[in-house]
Amino acid sequence: MTENSMYLPQECWELIFNSLSDQRHFESLSLVSHRLLSITNHLRSSLKITHQPLPLLPHLFLRFKNLKRIDLSHFLGDADPLLCLISRSGLDLESVNISSLRRFPQLGLRELGSKMKNLKELNCSRMRGLQDDDLFAVSDSCLSLEALDISFPVYDDDDFSSVVTDFGVIALSRKLTRLIRIDVSGNMFLTDKSLVSISMNCVMLIDFSIRDCDFITQKAIGMAMRSLPNLVSVCVGGIGIPSIDSCFKRSFACVKGLCVIEFSNSFISDELLHWLANACLPLKKVVFSHCYNFSFVGMCFLLSKYRFLEYLNLEGANFLNDGSIIELSKYLYRLKSINLDFCSKLTNSTFFTLIRECPVLSEIRMETTNLGVEESTTELVINPRIKSLHLARNGNLSDEFMKKVAFLCPNLQLLDVSFCTMITEEGIGEILKSCGEIQRLEIESCRQISNLGIKHFKVKKLEVLRVARSGIDDDALTTVAHTCPRLLYLNLNNCIYVTTRGVKEVVEKCRALREISLWYCQNVIADILPWMVFSRPSLRKIVSPSNEVPTENQQNLLLRHGCMVSSIGSFSEDYRV
Repeated sequence: MTENSMYLPQECWELIFNSLSDQRHFESLSLVSHRLLSITNHLRSSLKITHQPLPLLPHLFLRFKNLKRIDLSHFLGDADPLLCLISRSGLDLESVNISSLRRFPQLGLRELGSKMKNLKELNCSRMRGLQDDDLFAVSDSCLSLEALDISFPVYDDDDFSSVVTDFGVIALSRKLTRLIRIDVSGNMFLTDKSLVSISMNCVMLIDFSIRDCDFITQKAIGMAMRSLPNLVSVCVGGIGIPSIDSCFKRSFACVKGLCVIEFSNSFISDELLHWLANACLPLKKVVFSHCYNFSFVGMCFLLSKYRFLEYLNLEGANFLNDGSIIELSKYLYRLKSINLDFCSKLTNSTFFTLIRECPVLSEIRMETTNLGVEESTTELVINPRIKSLHLARNGNLSDEFMKKVAFLCPNLQLLDVSFCTMITEEGIGEILKSCGEIQRLEIESCRQISNLGIKHFKVKKLEVLRVARSGIDDDALTTVAHTCPRLLYLNLNNCIYVTTRGVKEVVEKCRALREISLWYCQNVIADILPWMVFSRPSLRKIVSPSNEVPTENQQNLLLRHGCMVSSIGSFSEDYRV
């Protein structure tokens, strides 16, 4: 970096930094100069808090004054004092994620809501013991909410004495009239009364999800859709038994702006697909995940009417075969992502057909299919748009298939072939050599892979490597240490051939390493953990190789050096491509 380049206008620097895929890259940039530190501090908009650094948080809030989103979904302590501290920070938050907490923080949320007048989004999904009183706290304190997620609460030992009921949702909908998105999925005691109240009071709603709400009927869903003219997205599940309600079918003709329709675990029919097709909607995303009672004929008719689909999910559609995909691909010219997981009749032919016939396709999911069983006779065409391939649990995938993938998908960024037990380092090495954009590689439970098949060239962009329960050994880690300079996350869980020597090699050479998981690496000693923290300042999380973790005082010392050391139970992996 030249001296003159440092004096670019701040607006130029901000455009450059905002073009980065993730704000985690700001940390290394902030070390270059005081000016870049100031700029990255100004641009930081999100913060994830995973442990209890309460004394340090005021300094972080002073440093990152423009935070808009805070995520507490992996916070293990008492969230009430933390939310109170955040409420007094002077920040102007727009989004707070308190999902998966062990207890709803009513006190903290009330104080937060009284201070954060521009809070627009609250995620309370998977909350333990969620009940009506918690919804009252939300509706009393967060009046500006536009998006609320209270989906899939968790109750201990089937204790449903205090749950979310119609009473709580009705009270909530009467006060939060600005809502445009709401997800009440998994609240099993809600009835039609809740949905009627939501549709009457939240008239600006554009997105609602009501999966696994057994007492909400199709008729009520249809009536809600008719009374919400601005709907863009509808997600429902568990419908269609004994049949699809006529009111529900006709309601699609009333939501002219519907772009996303999601059905899951439902008995839909070809007749419903015809109603959808004839509604002439601006659909971009269609999800029929683990749905039944529809056929290839109905699906073909629907896709023939919506040739501009960008996302299609037919997970678990067992009527599909290679010939079906050849026919359907005629209508998928604009498709960007497809999910065919658990479609057991699909083979290599489907994979190569999609690559050839869908020129803008960037993501393919074909986990637990029949990939590798048959050799394809279709024409092979290079598709430079393919970025992500999720091909896990295809036990017949071979190195020869991997070589074809490497040739056909030169710009691949993510590859998941976990549990594909026939693949060896020969196939993986070909991927790493040919796909220079690869950022994430997952080869968990691939016991035949003892190394990555690379020695004499660098995998310059690889950031995430998951090799848990594989045959990776110390020699492989030495290769990783010397060929993967940008590695951020390494999962070595249950790698029985890895020892302390190999881990040391990675920690010493991978200067950007932020997280490493060593759970049940029996030949790695726990005494190495302090050395790892002091030797690699970039480390932020370490999972111990056993239940033996440093004492509380030692953990606090390591925290002051910026790294959390824990057992498997409190570790979370946040990196995504």
